[in-house]
Amino acid sequence: MTPTTELTRKVLTDRGFSGWVPFAGLGDSDIPKAAGVYVVLRPDTSAPVFRPSSPAGQFKGRDPSVAADVLAAAWVDTATVLYVGKASAGKEGRRGLRKRLDEYRRHGSGQAVGHWGGRYIWQLEDSASLLVAWCPTQPDQNPGQAEFELIAEFVAAYGVRPFANRNRGTATAGPVP
Repeated sequence: MTPTTELTRKVLTDRGFSGWVPFAGLGDSDIPKAAGVYVVLRPDTSAPVFRPSSPAGQFKGRDPSVAADVLAAAWVDTATVLYVGKASAGKEGRRGLRKRLDEYRRHGSGQAVGHWGGRYIWQLEDSASLLVAWCPTQPDQNPGQAEFELIAEFVAAYGVRPFANRNRGTATAGPVP
């Protein structure tokens, strides 16, 4: 990924990201089964409105809701990218972007699914209008490294992680098995 001063839809599209659909439209999208990285983008840069509680599923009995002041402190003014995630192929090669994004969508719709990362987006009043895009990684590229680099690029541009990223990703050497 070529560094830039701002991560926008155009910049990401030029780098190979595609999709740009709301979570509700993921089932109708041609999401690849390959490993890769994905982003959640908010086209509107107006001030956010936070829900008092998250509609996301309670995985293992944990409430995904956080206080409004925590959300406000994580908010990044002027940034449109809200979350950067990764999808590995898994040990058997059956995971990938399609499965991971389906888990994320199902978690946001209230199902008890294990996609705790990025949960802050579900407390946005306009979460239904957020767009999801993905980019498969090369077979010899580790999606965790690609995620780490994209988050690092965001941090270089904005000084903080994207709104819904609570860690900096996982930088590791070599491809994921």
